Amino acid sequence: MPGCSAGMLTVVSEKTIALVTGANKGIGYEIAAGLGARGWSVGVGARDEQRREDAVAKLRAAGADAFGVPLDVTDGGSVTAAVQLIEERAGRLDVLVNNAGVAGGWPEEPTTIDLETVRRLMETNVIGVIRVTNAMLPLLRRSAHPRIVNQSSHVGSLTLQTTPGVDLGGISGVYAPTKTYLNAVTIQYAKELSGTNILINNACPGYVATDLNGFSGTQTPEQGAAIAIRLATLPDDGPTGQLFDDNGVVPW
Repeated sequence: MPGCSAGMLTVVSEKTIALVTGANKGIGYEIAAGLGARGWSVGVGARDEQRREDAVAKLRAAGADAFGVPLDVTDGGSVTAAVQLIEERAGRLDVLVNNAGVAGGWPEEPTTIDLETVRRLMETNVIGVIRVTNAMLPLLRRSAHPRIVNQSSHVGSLTLQTTPGVDLGGISGVYAPTKTYLNAVTIQYAKELSGTNILINNACPGYVATDLNGFSGTQTPEQGAAIAIRLATLPDDGPTGQLFDDNGVVPW
């Protein structure tokens, strides 16, 4: 169905349209693959052009309707261009998966942390999520069943961090707090979006073998992607403003 937007003709796709940030590898790629396997049209958001193109080619070879979205979540101009690309391609966005993230060292004591590391992780793991979410909200509001999934972690749970006997891998002066902040801001989004049809939740993928942890994880990226895919495909009466892993709700 054609419609006009910003002076340009936009074709509104009948397929479910998703954008996954940081989707050129690891968990993000597997989320894109899982959504593509459902017949969705999936935007592969990534900074690196070659890796993005390779991921799109691999997804298409597997039968997915994938398209590349040049996207650096730390750059406002890049995010604006991504919005325009999706606007022109589909006219709306049904699902946003904020998967892009970076890690510092581990363990990392707060008393000796490099402040530039703090700024770098905050810019991607928190500010980048807010930047992309706010930019994509006008497109999400055009969807009949909009969903937002933020990639969090068990290490962001203050309850788990303060529970005796729970092993979350040692002291994390930056990465874990960025996920705690992400959990907190997701609650505020859920409050603001209450009464709309937008569901927003956070996913804990588990200890997945990726380059963020030197591939030391015990789960595969495909296993880690499962919870984000489940939250991306929630029914209209599904939960919002919560943190989940494969076993259910995780305490904040």
